[in-house]
Amino acid sequence: MCCMPICGWIVSGPAMSAEADVKYLLLRGVNVGAHRKLPMADLRAILAELGARDVQTHIQSGNAVFRGALDGTSLAQAIGARFGFAPAVMILTRPQYAGVLAANPFAASGAADGAPVHIGFLAHPSRVDPATLQALAIPGEFCHLTPEAFYLHAPAGVGRSVLAARAERVLGVPMTMRNQRVAVALAMLAQTLQNGDLPC
Repeated sequence: MCCMPICGWIVSGPAMSAEADVKYLLLRGVNVGAHRKLPMADLRAILAELGARDVQTHIQSGNAVFRGALDGTSLAQAIGARFGFAPAVMILTRPQYAGVLAANPFAASGAADGAPVHIGFLAHPSRVDPATLQALAIPGEFCHLTPEAFYLHAPAGVGRSVLAARAERVLGVPMTMRNQRVAVALAMLAQTLQNGDLPC
């Protein structure tokens, strides 16, 4: 089980084993507008202080891959002590993350441009009827739900999507979203790190 603190609280799991394997870190709600600023250089430094190795970050929205064991509670507390807010933290193993990507039914739709396709990584399974979610969709918009993720294909953009705005509340489960393009790029970065070919 992964360690998934969301929305200011921590759903704790056991410390990650297999320290040589690459893992994924997803932070929720950092560097959004002018609020909750967290420079990625500082995130890398904090992760290193907590024992993570070979840390690589992707863009500015709190995405990283690393080796070693990492406690999500300690990370949230360390960020809070330095920056005044404790973001939600999600840590996944490579098989967990790969499983979420593989289950995306809209992957082909987002292959050319992943922006209309979003993946919501869930803290734990939702019991909501998927039909309840689809009822919120506008014409041409579709969603899919698995125990691990909520998938949204929103060709008109998530900014205009009622479904995107209400999904987490309807699901009743803490969730952090990434568009497909970012999710795939992070997987490629993890593969590079796993192969031992660190970026310069």
